[in-house]
Formats: sequence, C-alpha cells, structure tokens
Amino acid sequence: MKQDRFLIGILIFIGTLVIAALALFFVQKEIRDYRPGSEPADVVYNYALAIQKGDFERAYSYLADGKNKPSYEYFLQNFRYATLDAALEIQSTRVEGKEAWVDVMLHYAGSGPFDSGWSSPDAARLVRQQGEWKLLYVPAPYWGWDWFQPTPEPVGP
Repeated sequence: MKQDRFLIGILIFIGTLVIAALALFFVQKEIRDYRPGSEPADVVYNYALAIQKGDFERAYSYLADGKNKPSYEYFLQNFRYATLDAALEIQSTRVEGKEAWVDVMLHYAGSGPFDSGWSSPDAARLVRQQGEWKLLYVPAPYWGWDWFQPTPEPVGP
C-alpha cells in the first residue's frame, strides 16, 4: 500500500512537469512577433521569423532586387521541405551609406543526447533600395547558395 502511494506521487509529479512544459511551449510560441521597425536588424529578424513561421510571401518581400534574385517559386522550393536546424540571433549592425551588415550568431541544434550543438558567427548583408533595406545575403539555412547578389568592386587608381 505504501509503494502504491509513492508510485502515485511520482506519476502526479511527472504529469505536472509535462503540463508545465506544454504550457511553456505554447506560451513561448505566441510571444514571437514581427518587429515594427525598418532598420537593417529589424529586416533580418523579420525575414528569419517569416521563414520560421512559413510566411514565405513576407520573407520574399525582404529580398533585394538583383540579377540573382530567385523567382518566388524557386524561393519556395528552398524552404518547402527544409527543416531549419538553426536559430538566428541578431548581434550588431554596421551601416555604411546604402549598405549594411548585421552580425548574427547561428545556433545549431545538437544531433544526439550528448551533443549540445554549436554556434557560428556570420553576417547578413543589406542594401538600401527605394528607401527600404533589402537583403542581399543571409547565412544558410535561411538563404539559397545561388542567390548571392554580387556588388561591383570600387574602381580606384
């Protein structure tokens, strides 16, 4: 009889943990929303969030116009069946004229119970087009390898 009470106590404790974890999971999902600003860091954040939410039309609207800009259909092919195994963390921003770089840290999930994952620094590149910041490059897995928008090298003496 004593063992039954102990077992019931353990099951109640486990049930409480499961309910708390599920509640935290669903509350945390609702917190993430788009940033209202239009600064380079806001554009990178909103693009990554749109990809994560599956709002591909919005994500596509952040791409810069250029020679290598993918069609919307090709853009969709890159994300339709892909799983994003990296979280993107905004670090700092550098703006020089009509170009901007947003330093990001990509956090990749581990592949096993003893693998805690890894992080990799990179930078998103933006250009100012028609008064708005547009993306030229975002690190993979948020970008297709063949979308790179080359910029002309400065001509000097």
